Amino acid sequence: MTTIQGPAIFLAQFISDQAPYNSLESICAWAKDLGFKGIQLPTLDKRFIDLQLAAESQTYADELTGKVRAAGLEITELSTHLQGQLVAVNPAYDKLFDGFAPEAVRGNPVARQQWAVQQLIYAAKASRRLGLKAHATFSGALLWPMVYPWPQRPAGLVEEGFAELGRRWLPILDEFDNEGVDLCYEIHAGEDLHDGISYEMFLTEVNDHPRACLLYDPSHFVLQCLDYLEYIDIYHERIKMFHVKDAEFNPTGRQGVYGGYQSWLNRAGRFRSLGDGQVDFKAVFSKMAQYDFPGWAVLEWECALKNQEDGAREGAEFIKNHLIRITNKAFDDFAGTATDAAFNRALLGL
Repeated sequence: MTTIQGPAIFLAQFISDQAPYNSLESICAWAKDLGFKGIQLPTLDKRFIDLQLAAESQTYADELTGKVRAAGLEITELSTHLQGQLVAVNPAYDKLFDGFAPEAVRGNPVARQQWAVQQLIYAAKASRRLGLKAHATFSGALLWPMVYPWPQRPAGLVEEGFAELGRRWLPILDEFDNEGVDLCYEIHAGEDLHDGISYEMFLTEVNDHPRACLLYDPSHFVLQCLDYLEYIDIYHERIKMFHVKDAEFNPTGRQGVYGGYQSWLNRAGRFRSLGDGQVDFKAVFSKMAQYDFPGWAVLEWECALKNQEDGAREGAEFIKNHLIRITNKAFDDFAGTATDAAFNRALLGL
């Protein structure tokens, strides 16, 4: 078995124009002071990483690694959540998602998708140059507006949507395979890959591609009333990344899973800082250890109540206290006796 690495922190929710969150060096120093050992890097802000340059220049990739290590940290993974979202966008969301793309491709869905695909290819190459084994992204969504079947979905709509999603992602998955990097989809409401069944439908369309892996985040399953522990039992061989994020679901007589169009603060299901929600992290970390999870435990902070700095500080300590240092011996070794093949056969009467 393997001891999970950590704690690490996903920087997406912390990057800003205010110090210490406005440069790689200063945010690394901040994370180190809080007790983190790794950072997960989003890839759209050139103050932190020039994704294309990291893909094309080993010198730049080495310099980037050096800056992070100089602060006493490691880069755990790169993230293209926003770019991955743009690989597949239903027209209903065109205007909303244009903000994720550079101005040059806004208002042009074909050009925007091409840009997103190129970003994923850069991410595969950059990950390899940085010595990383896994990468985080979203699948995008062609079918999400039809997730609840009213009016009745036309026959064949879901099948065609997943077939197209597979066509778009298969060449990207091949690129990641060429670079020796697992592409990990964060299973998330709003994405066509939002639970186990939808992930399995996607796997069928990409021929069970070995690089079509998973980023496990139990918070998204609490909000869907999905068994997040059994999910690990079922999909542990595909889980290559781990976001440690908490959530709570408190339905009332007025609202449930869909939230009644309320703000995050007023929803029945909402994300919380670590330890403030309902996720049984002792059980989660135990199962991840049981199945020999090979990666990092990465804090993703999202909370409608608590200040992000407090959430980060408490989160580092929370993860550290939940990491299981794997034992190197069986608990009942003290009662063991020396045996050999002949002794064993004698016990069996053979």
